[in-house]
Amino acid sequence: MYVARESTKLWRRVCAETTAELQLLLQKWQLLLAGLVFQYIHGLAARGVHYLHQPGPLLQDLGFMALPELGQEKGYLSESVFTFIFISFLLWSFHPFIYHSKRFYTVLLWRRVLAFLVASQFLRIMTFYSTQLPGPNYHCREGSKLATLPPPNNALEVLLINFPRGVLFGCGDLIFSSHMIFTLVFVRTYHKYGSNRLIKLLSWFMAVIQSLLIIASRKHYTVDVVVAWYTVNLVVFFVDNKLPEMADRTNGLSLLPVSTKDKDGRMKEELHKLEKDGRMMDEFHKLLNGNSIDATDWRQRVQMNGKHGEDTSHTVADATSAGT
Repeated sequence: MYVARESTKLWRRVCAETTAELQLLLQKWQLLLAGLVFQYIHGLAARGVHYLHQPGPLLQDLGFMALPELGQEKGYLSESVFTFIFISFLLWSFHPFIYHSKRFYTVLLWRRVLAFLVASQFLRIMTFYSTQLPGPNYHCREGSKLATLPPPNNALEVLLINFPRGVLFGCGDLIFSSHMIFTLVFVRTYHKYGSNRLIKLLSWFMAVIQSLLIIASRKHYTVDVVVAWYTVNLVVFFVDNKLPEMADRTNGLSLLPVSTKDKDGRMKEELHKLEKDGRMMDEFHKLLNGNSIDATDWRQRVQMNGKHGEDTSHTVADATSAGT
């Protein structure tokens, strides 16, 4: 019976949250769709620069000298860490559908995340098209058949970007790291809207580990990771300041549009609560109606309460602001 009762509550919670999120999605779908479309544009740009890539000797790199090379057989380590970060953030972003602690709407959160990603990826496209560096990854080195691509036979071959092989074995899109863009955007977003301090510290630690594994796997030069760290953080900082802040849902604030009847109902509820406040509210209504309050009674109340007149006036002002 307990499991059945809790399952029913969970189902109702999921249905209510889904309804609210769908209403927001119907209003905000344009920007969400634009952000998703740009993910394809970013993949198309990375595929295009592969046609321009020319393999060559590895550049001198401080990170390569400091970190031992993992080798091709251990290249999966960096991808495993990135996959864990990506899936963890994705699941956390949908936790308001299940848990009581709802600090944000998932639709609005992903609008911000996509805005951060698009701004960072736009700068990345401009950067790696400006100068093509010889790729340090194993399939991008001299002698590899995947290091260069033959000219495309038709436009469809370019547009399809040979997914997913074309994404996994790309070359030339180096400065700056795309994996670090996603990692830092996710970590910064959780740092702001997450609630567990230990997970926040762990997420930053995993971002550092991800950076080191990318260099040790020779998937990027150290400069690709370093540039990503300060560029993405600056982009998120400035873009976040330009976007309207999301209200904290734990304060009972609603971001959904409400009707006039709902607003009137809320005003009536607030007035009903204020009427229950007792003696101070009687004085408050007298002041609002222009009725005078007996000065003797007022002084007696001040003396009995041990408060000054200024404090009492401040309370009335607070009540006025609370009523509005």
